[in-house]
Amino acid sequence: MPKAEKIAELLRSAKTIAVVGLSNNPARTSNGVSAYMQSQGYRIIPVNPAISEALGEKAYPTLSEVPEKIDIVNVFRRPEHVPEVVDEAIRLGVPAIWMQEGVVHEAAAEKARQAGIFVVMNRCILKEHGRLAR
Repeated sequence: MPKAEKIAELLRSAKTIAVVGLSNNPARTSNGVSAYMQSQGYRIIPVNPAISEALGEKAYPTLSEVPEKIDIVNVFRRPEHVPEVVDEAIRLGVPAIWMQEGVVHEAAAEKARQAGIFVVMNRCILKEHGRLAR
């Protein structure tokens, strides 16, 4: 299946998106993108040890502390933080990791793929949703 079709299928089937690095500051891109995805019916779970909540949802310090099934881990962190997020996602058996525009870490992406995780890298989930999931 071509990557665009796989991305469209992921966006259609996913319900819960854990957003690593989600800011509770409305001026931040992570907040705007996540608010859009929330408006499209996705459950957004903030993962950020520096905040207690964002977009009306309780925030968790780490992925491991999220008490429910995660369909997509959306990463809004600098590339050097990606390997630890990938390791945690592999431990949790998360089916998909999405690295936002500007977030590229080839080694971590390959490790995730080897673990059976679908990886989207250096793409904006809002833009892809607008283009593919309608």
